[in-house]
Amino acid sequence: MLVRLTHILALAWLAGIACADEEPLRVCADPMNPPLSTQQEEGFENQIAKLFAQALKKPVVYTWYPQRIGFLRNTLQAKDPETDKYKCDVVMGLPAGFELAATTKPYYRSTYVLVIAQGKGFDDIDQPEKLFALPAERKAKLKIAMFDRTPGVTWLLRHGLIDWGHTYQAMTGDPKVNTALTLEQEFAADRVNMAVVWGPLGAYLSLKHPKDYRLLPLKSEPGIRFDYAIAMGVRRDDKVLKAKLDELIEQNKETITALLKRYQVPLVDKEGNLL
Repeated sequence: MLVRLTHILALAWLAGIACADEEPLRVCADPMNPPLSTQQEEGFENQIAKLFAQALKKPVVYTWYPQRIGFLRNTLQAKDPETDKYKCDVVMGLPAGFELAATTKPYYRSTYVLVIAQGKGFDDIDQPEKLFALPAERKAKLKIAMFDRTPGVTWLLRHGLIDWGHTYQAMTGDPKVNTALTLEQEFAADRVNMAVVWGPLGAYLSLKHPKDYRLLPLKSEPGIRFDYAIAMGVRRDDKVLKAKLDELIEQNKETITALLKRYQVPLVDKEGNLL
């Protein structure tokens, strides 16, 4: 009797593994967050998800939700009321060590950048620090986009440039408002001629308009951190998926780096130096 029970339990355990293996790679993502993710699956996070799914011989299935306050609560941590299953299992981009999820090993590190529109009178600025010493008449022509609750605001304040800052919301209630797209519109309308923004978002501009923008990486300084390591996130108890993602990140390190470079993401080392 005991042997038979053990056999039944073993079969059930193996069946559970088989079912888990048949599950698709279920990704939580923002449908309108270029160049990271889009519903058309054009972002670099979409491409990495596709790469991993191919390695696992699984399809990718998305749960789309705007990456705003409540994103994890409505995706990674939320259950479908009809099936009682979690809606999705992995977020492709979170800061390493993010406290609301279990994060994998980092798969890239980037930094904030100063984006400068070319042909607007500031083509000679090849280092962010050169802004500090500009004469008053040139400073008066600065129109720098900055996003609330980001280190760019602190940097402009510290270095006496805040008076020429134009504030935008990093997160709004409108799911169709995206930082990269907002900047593209504001630059085109000549409402700004510079911006301090997260590197991958700045890269969207230089990728789409290669002759129109220069990106200058910003290095962290005491009290202002600009560079961050980015990882993937899963639920805290999903140790199996986390281990598999760690393995895939290690196995595909060179491919991932090459992909990020195709998207012109500024990659830096732990000291903030460009790779």
